[in-house]
Amino acid sequence: MISNGELLTRLVLSCILGGIIGYERQSRRKSAGLRTNVLVCLGACLIMVMSEGIYQGVEGHTNADPARLAAQVVSGIGFLGAGAIMKEGLTVTGLTTAACLWVVAGVGLAVGGGFYSGALITTALVFVTLGTLSKLDEWVDHEKNFSLSIHTIDRPGQMLRINNCLEGLHLRIRGVKIKSDDLDDGRWGKKGRKYLSIDLEVYNPQGVKGVIVVDAVRSLEGVQGVDLI
Repeated sequence: MISNGELLTRLVLSCILGGIIGYERQSRRKSAGLRTNVLVCLGACLIMVMSEGIYQGVEGHTNADPARLAAQVVSGIGFLGAGAIMKEGLTVTGLTTAACLWVVAGVGLAVGGGFYSGALITTALVFVTLGTLSKLDEWVDHEKNFSLSIHTIDRPGQMLRINNCLEGLHLRIRGVKIKSDDLDDGRWGKKGRKYLSIDLEVYNPQGVKGVIVVDAVRSLEGVQGVDLI
């Protein structure tokens, strides 16, 4: 069995490494932040240490595999990761956070198994990957992204019409937020009619001019106003 000092070192180190990755997620206001990543890493570390301890206690008496208990972490963490993935409108969010939880579990297992160099290198690479590639994506796509704020009558199939219009211009919707827009002052039409306010994040790979997009969406039946942000 490992000494208490070595046990304490492994558990504390797993908290630190999990916290480093969790801090990056927390700073970006993701669903699984600092505490979640620390707990996942710590729990994985404990399971790995326990798995090794059980094996050492029965070594020579059975064909027990010390990796069997730890292997359940690799598959089991998928349930926790699935909880971080959410569908918002036409987009899916949380995939990176779910992947972080899976990697953090691996880091915890590595620390629990005494594979310190692998755990440290992996943590550093994950932290750099999350920080650097996120900024790179923003820099590459900055001029190809824009937002549309659309005010339209609430009618069946209206969102589909807008989506088809944008697809016809070779644009892709990356994010959608829809809310009820109560315009009972007759500003755009009959009083009491239901309206929607639709905010779209649009990817424009071919650099279509904003004025063309606005005119195309505004020409749709039921659309009362379009703002390019």
